[in-house]
Amino acid sequence: MRRLLVVCIIAAFANSGRGQTASSPGGRQSSTAARVEAVDQGVRAFMQTVAAGVTHDGPSAWRRYFLSSPAFFMAVNGSMVFANPAAAEKGIANAAAEIKHIDLTWGSALRVDPLTPTLAVVAAPWHEIRVTTSGRIDASGFFTALVELRDGHWLFRDVHWSEPVPPARDAKTHTQ
Repeated sequence: MRRLLVVCIIAAFANSGRGQTASSPGGRQSSTAARVEAVDQGVRAFMQTVAAGVTHDGPSAWRRYFLSSPAFFMAVNGSMVFANPAAAEKGIANAAAEIKHIDLTWGSALRVDPLTPTLAVVAAPWHEIRVTTSGRIDASGFFTALVELRDGHWLFRDVHWSEPVPPARDAKTHTQ
């Protein structure tokens, strides 16, 4: 399965370079690898920018990182939270009123899966410390997103945050 995915990615990048000539027999392959590496590094840099921006500027920073397009949506723990950019704008405003400070970090296991020169999937463990009007909240989980390169900048197109779910109670041990 992994091999099929790699073949598809290479084919997508190779097709994006049609009309270009390779300067050497391995030129097309090396230029494809360079494009894949450029997407990987660009998305990794974007993720670090997001963490730094949200940590420095709070929830309002998210406006800079969400794609302003009807394609955008965000889900949390399997439920749609923002169906479109307008819902995200309203949610961000509400969060900014409640959250005084956020410290967002991505885990070292951050993964980038380049799909095309302008699309990639990113996944990472996350940890966040939020100082709210009600107190301090430590939260961790896993994050996945489709990112899109628009006007030279990576932006989140589809986002999903999840937190671990407590184990289900065993019905047999709770009967009377």
